[in-house]
Amino acid sequence: MVRVRRPSAQTVLVLDALSDDPATWRYGYELGQQVGLKAGSLYPILIRLRDRGLLEAIWEDQPSPGRPPRHLYRLTGEGVRWAAEVTAEPSASRTTSRPRLREA
Repeated sequence: MVRVRRPSAQTVLVLDALSDDPATWRYGYELGQQVGLKAGSLYPILIRLRDRGLLEAIWEDQPSPGRPPRHLYRLTGEGVRWAAEVTAEPSASRTTSRPRLREA
């Protein structure tokens, strides 16, 4: 029996942001700002989604003068379908707030 893992709350945030306009190419930095994730959390998620065929990644073809080219990301057709499923599921793990500490 194959066990299907639910995506992390951070992955769901990224999928939700990308599915707002799936045809638009997005910069990683822009996504990170939108969903509140730092690079160390965001880029491994983007890489996993790309490796699973849920995300397309290309290099920017005309970077701003003085800047290196950046990666651009958008959902594939399969990624759009999966994002719709995942973001529609109610889940306690989707909350991004941290648990409160009990007061003594």
